[in-house]
Amino acid sequence: MAGKSSSNGKTRWSAGVAPYAEMGYYDADYEPKETDVLCAFRFVPQDGVEPIEAAAAVAGESSTATWTVVWTDRLTAHEHFQAKCYRVVSVPGTDQHIAYIAYALDLFEEGSIANLTSSIIGNVFGFKPLKSLRLEDMRIPLHYTMTFQGPAHGIVMEREYLNKYGRPLLGATTKPKLGLSARNYGRVVYEALKGGLDFVKDDENVNSQAFMRWRDRYLFCMEAVNKAEAATGEIKGHYLNVTAGTMEEMYERADFAKQLGSVIVMIDLTIGYTAIQSMAKWARRNGVILHLHRAGHGTYTRQKTHGVSFRVI
Repeated sequence: MAGKSSSNGKTRWSAGVAPYAEMGYYDADYEPKETDVLCAFRFVPQDGVEPIEAAAAVAGESSTATWTVVWTDRLTAHEHFQAKCYRVVSVPGTDQHIAYIAYALDLFEEGSIANLTSSIIGNVFGFKPLKSLRLEDMRIPLHYTMTFQGPAHGIVMEREYLNKYGRPLLGATTKPKLGLSARNYGRVVYEALKGGLDFVKDDENVNSQAFMRWRDRYLFCMEAVNKAEAATGEIKGHYLNVTAGTMEEMYERADFAKQLGSVIVMIDLTIGYTAIQSMAKWARRNGVILHLHRAGHGTYTRQKTHGVSFRVI
């Protein structure tokens, strides 16, 4: 009976017409190069699917593969572009396994988080040979890292802008975060800053609702910052959320925040990697600190066997 179940499982959950391991996506002798992007995936294969085949399928589907061999593979140096699963280990006491997969650097567009993630986590998480899949860790080689701008500014610049050294920065989020008028929102910001906070920030869903449009909020918040600075003799700040429905609107809001004298703006993770990179370039170009709120990450980081580890994000 068990044998019959295993056979049915192999048929039902077969990765494709041609086994991925046989197509070259598993190579136990492969030695990762310094220039390879390395990923560690935690996975649970479907019943009847061998762990090595499931791991090879992950490597294949996140690089060059389809469900079978195609003659067009002969039109390129196919082996060079194949991701290689080079190690699969069982997690003791569970039905889980860890697959170590190497990706050649040529698979990715320079300076594009969108392309990197579309490749590695773009299409493989719903793959039928797997019960679950989680990207646990990633090593990005220096060769690829150097194609990115990097953070717009760091903690050193934030301390310089706020003139705060030798102690933690003290801040809080305005509450209630929704429902206040722009004027009353500004009153909360002023009282918080005058009371001793270094900065106050918008929360992730404070954008431009009917009860408090973004332009009004910016004006009253920066008035509060200026009044608090005059009252305390210290530099204060407020993280103005510029998250919006389009990049054009985000640039408009960020430009207005800068014109009002804000030294920092804020965006949400939900705007996507391309928008995040675009805003990082704007912030570097305009000398404004950029804060990222991790809104939405729990939808794929919280589950321990499926999704993406927050370490990777």
